[in-house]
Amino acid sequence: MSMAAAGITGFALDARLEADSAHVLWLGMCELRAMDDRRWPWLILIPQRPGAVEVHDLTPLDQAMLTFEVNLVAQALKRASGCLKINTGALGNVVRQLHFHVVARNERDAGWPGPVWGHGAREPYRREDLHQFIENIRRSLDDTDLRH
Repeated sequence: MSMAAAGITGFALDARLEADSAHVLWLGMCELRAMDDRRWPWLILIPQRPGAVEVHDLTPLDQAMLTFEVNLVAQALKRASGCLKINTGALGNVVRQLHFHVVARNERDAGWPGPVWGHGAREPYRREDLHQFIENIRRSLDDTDLRH
């Protein structure tokens, strides 16, 4: 579905985010995308707000919605990956469009305990593995309950 069809005029996904990730699903405010890098289970939430660069560019209600959606996704990713730690953050030093990273980390992964950014070259998934990761995330989101 195009953003114009969704009623969000003026929003366009940054070309680099589109090239480096794959659509997972639409949340209430954000598009959820999977980073195409098999080294880490890595999700990206992109608030569908034209011109937003920083979290403080969002209204207080949108900030609360972003927090809710990040927590929902983090919980689902932890369940789906069985990881030790979830890293979250909005950097935006390379891609200015507001987007929020949720990354599953383990002591044996590439670059542990350092950050994922700037560590080696991206290693794209095989197509079928990326589709399987996306399906696992969708199932995990269906099972996520934020009340506990």
